[in-house]
Amino acid sequence: MKSLKELYKTGIGPSSSHTMGPVKAGQLFLRNNAHANSYKVILYGSLAMTGQGHGTDRALYKVFPQGKLEIQFDKTTPVVHPNTMELYAYDKQGKVTDKTQVFSIGGGEILVAGQTFTEKRDVYPHNSICEIAEYCTKHNIRLWEYVKLFDDADIEKYLLNMWQVMNKAIDTGLATEGVLEGGLGVERRASSLLKGSCANESDSTRENRLVSAYAFAVGEQNASGGEIVTAPTCGACGVMPAVLRYSSENGYSQKDVIHAMMTGGLIGNLVKTNASISGAECGCQAEIGTACAMTAAALSEMKGLDICQIEYSAEVALEHHLGLTCDPVNGLVQIPCIERNAVAAMRAINASDIATFLAGSRKITLDVVIKTMYETGKDIKDTYRETAVGGLAKNYCSRG
Repeated sequence: MKSLKELYKTGIGPSSSHTMGPVKAGQLFLRNNAHANSYKVILYGSLAMTGQGHGTDRALYKVFPQGKLEIQFDKTTPVVHPNTMELYAYDKQGKVTDKTQVFSIGGGEILVAGQTFTEKRDVYPHNSICEIAEYCTKHNIRLWEYVKLFDDADIEKYLLNMWQVMNKAIDTGLATEGVLEGGLGVERRASSLLKGSCANESDSTRENRLVSAYAFAVGEQNASGGEIVTAPTCGACGVMPAVLRYSSENGYSQKDVIHAMMTGGLIGNLVKTNASISGAECGCQAEIGTACAMTAAALSEMKGLDICQIEYSAEVALEHHLGLTCDPVNGLVQIPCIERNAVAAMRAINASDIATFLAGSRKITLDVVIKTMYETGKDIKDTYRETAVGGLAKNYCSRG
């Protein structure tokens, strides 16, 4: 598995696979063809179906020299990967001088056709929670200590920076009101949630309200093209920050938060390695489901639960997102995406609570659920995998 630096990244919303990935591909292609006279990018699959709503075209226009890029949306040609793009370079006579096919595989990562994913080295010797748990038990270490043992020497410093960006996204989102761009008329609601306390509010209601406010804040920042941290993606970026922020305000230290991010990141890495974190490839279960599992494990780490309990919390969180579809209305990362972050954040807390009491009776491992998620994602129809032609995207009707 790769470093957690390849999982947690700062980026500009609204989509790691539709903006961050294509931008990375465009920058790479431009470096290799800096002297070309003009360029063309053809977007296929989900990139074509929801690229305009996700801002893929706008992001790419910023990469290439002004007036020299043509973008085409091919919504009909079958492709091997749902997030496929082809990039062309031309000379002054209009002759193709270079052509590259690239897949945006989720979390801002890309894979160039004909190459293997080897640009970043593996830093972890194990690729399953079973192997990791066995190693940690043998050496009497916690999961965050396992990360510290094998990841880059500056991983804690790196994650501290990620945590600061997460907090900035929350603070900015809470302080910003108005309507999100895109035509749906979606109002920012983080601020109203923050201020929405009522008389005799119970502790559990307050927790739900504040966690939701923080998740909404980050989700709204992402939807508006603000800076966020992929955890593991842009579309699911509000889940972990919400729970960690609330926890940090209720007795947990910054050190606890970083250790939690290390443990949660390990879970995300397992999903990314053995399945997928791309909504276009496996539906929203791959994004929100993974974010929920990461967050449940992170919270369980903060609470000092053992490895068995941490694994169970992540397993519960991911298992009960199996089959979740990705059907963004108008191809925007707004409905149902923003609310979904808040619901998943609360579900992560629930999963950790369940694991506190029931881990000893579990029958299913996280490794099995990750495998099942991937198989389920492949079985989901294309209409429910970030194409915006099925589900809510198809049946949505404005009430205004």
